[in-house]
Amino acid sequence: MGREIRRAFVPREGDYTLLSADYSQIELRILAALTQDKGLLEGLTGGEDIHRATAAKVFGLPLDQVTKDQRNQAKMVNYGISYGISAFGLAQRLGIPRAEAKALIDGYFAQYPGIRDYMTTTVERARQTGYVETITGRRRYLPDLKSANAAVRASAERNAINMPIQGSSADLIKIAMVNIARAAREENWRTRLLLQVHDELVFDLYRPEEKRVLEVVQDRMKHALPELPVPILVETGLGAHWLEAH
Repeated sequence: MGREIRRAFVPREGDYTLLSADYSQIELRILAALTQDKGLLEGLTGGEDIHRATAAKVFGLPLDQVTKDQRNQAKMVNYGISYGISAFGLAQRLGIPRAEAKALIDGYFAQYPGIRDYMTTTVERARQTGYVETITGRRRYLPDLKSANAAVRASAERNAINMPIQGSSADLIKIAMVNIARAAREENWRTRLLLQVHDELVFDLYRPEEKRVLEVVQDRMKHALPELPVPILVETGLGAHWLEAH
């Protein structure tokens, strides 16, 4: 039903269509940049299916022997790890025993030790300074890291781990939006940016401008933070409504 709601978003009448431009696996790429984990960096720069590659590492299998279920499990860990997912939480999401979920997380950290190091050092640094920050230097203060309440403290620790990742992703797309808007003004586009939803931008695209707009959108989104050590991928699509474009 949520996907179907996208059908309600349509372009202006006439020579217009909708353009969707979506960052691919951006939080994983930010995670790799922050942790500098060798295995994750190699997986993302090699152009392979990162979730399949993760499953192959964790389960000790050749890539072509990874099952769909194993890939899905690895995908859940890849995305859950930046939110400080626990064995209990992973077990609930995957519908597997807690011991199996713990083994999956332990195997993940064994293959990507830089991620565990990042999580530990980030929390410790935040406890000392009182804040964490994004790649661009935007801060979030976390006084609850020193709370006497264990549950409150654990929540703040998860926020300390996640905020630099999710916050840097948010900074990235906002910088891209500013740079795209600047180009649109300078070149007097009839194309308009309609929506920013998570890691996606949606444009009301004037068809005669398609080639140039696609060129600028791809460039500004990919290079918003040019110092990142991993390639940034942007997937685009056109359609008569948002669902078709996405």
